[in-house]
Amino acid sequence: MHTRTVSAYVSVLDLFSIGIGPSSSHTVGPMRAAKAFVTAIGADLERVERVRVRLYGSLGATGAGHGTPGAIVAGLEGHDPETCPPALLREEWARVGDGGVVLLAGTHPVVLAQADVELAPLTRLERHTNGMRFTALDAAGEDVRALTFYSIGGGFIEGETERAHPERPVPFPYATATELLATCRDRGMTIAEVALANEAALGDRGAALAGIDAIWAAMRGCIEGGMSEEGVLPGSLGVRRRAAALRRRLAERAVPLESEEWLHAYALAVNEQNAAGERVVTAPTNGAAGIVPAVLMHLGSDRVAEYLLTATAIGSVIAANASISGAEAGCQGEVGSACAMAAAGATAVLGGTPEQIENAAEIALEHNLGLTCDPVGGLVQVPCIERNAVGASRAVTAARMALYGDGRHVVSLDTCIETMRQTGADMSTKYKETSTGGLAVNVVEC
Repeated sequence: MHTRTVSAYVSVLDLFSIGIGPSSSHTVGPMRAAKAFVTAIGADLERVERVRVRLYGSLGATGAGHGTPGAIVAGLEGHDPETCPPALLREEWARVGDGGVVLLAGTHPVVLAQADVELAPLTRLERHTNGMRFTALDAAGEDVRALTFYSIGGGFIEGETERAHPERPVPFPYATATELLATCRDRGMTIAEVALANEAALGDRGAALAGIDAIWAAMRGCIEGGMSEEGVLPGSLGVRRRAAALRRRLAERAVPLESEEWLHAYALAVNEQNAAGERVVTAPTNGAAGIVPAVLMHLGSDRVAEYLLTATAIGSVIAANASISGAEAGCQGEVGSACAMAAAGATAVLGGTPEQIENAAEIALEHNLGLTCDPVGGLVQVPCIERNAVGASRAVTAARMALYGDGRHVVSLDTCIETMRQTGADMSTKYKETSTGGLAVNVVEC
């Protein structure tokens, strides 16, 4: 079997990662970067007396509302997004105050003040707007180590030379959706089968399937948790949770589970949990985390692996050829990508062909083109929570429309992805997760 090293494919275990809210790029990524920085200091850790962090661009603009400073403290102490207690982010940042002891890697004490985490929203590093600079200082104030990281979306991070998705050989490489469809056609395989074969080459087939089960369990847990919690979300907006009340009303009215009203409840539940900084699965980002699980829950299908593998195959193409980062492409990169992934997965489990799956993904993405990222108050709440419910409905609609046809259509998914890339590049930074345009400036906070 011919094997190339260049492929868009990203493992399902990476594209869907169990983490913590409210943001994959502003919470999960910085936590991972902080931990990676401390690891890179290595044997010189004992010399470190102080740490300073500078958050640039979008991280500086909306980092405070996205929990970035607390995530950095947790990462410096050696915590991972997958296992970090959600409350720790808020507690640790408050504890630091004007100068608190932080245990680097959980062992080496240094004094860190909130002023040591500097926000620089007007400075954008050339490589990516989500840049952060870590500096470790010794007792004389000299640099022990200084590194720059970039949070490129979905919780993925890169250093100055490291790539988030290093090229690794897989049996069925593809760089575009067109190449993916050609592989399916030539080999007589489904998109999910191509993805699973690549998973086996990247690691272990059994581990991948077990990981998928764990991902779905976490997604279900997030839905169930969100549909049980009442009250007001943290932050200045005073946004009330709605999923639990909606669940009760639907149950009282005996609304069938097939109704899209339940679909909306599932999506709202996930993103309310995310906004509250609870455990959530990045799918492919936190701001868009409700769409993929809500659609699968709505379908009531037990073909979880087929759904998530298909979604991964499509999401990989989008990430490779455009972006899943709201700070880079606007919300079309987050909700648009999640919508396309969910539409693809839904079409697969409903019996669609690879061509119909590609068509569904294109329909879903096309009708999210130009979607801006303008979170009010720098919080992942308005319009983010409702936008996931709308996106879930759009994904189901796209799947149904694709299943009506035979897969032939005018605009290809690859063309749509390239259009999203160009649109994101042309979009003003005001509309790319900086909270300096759109709803973020037109909604008056009370």
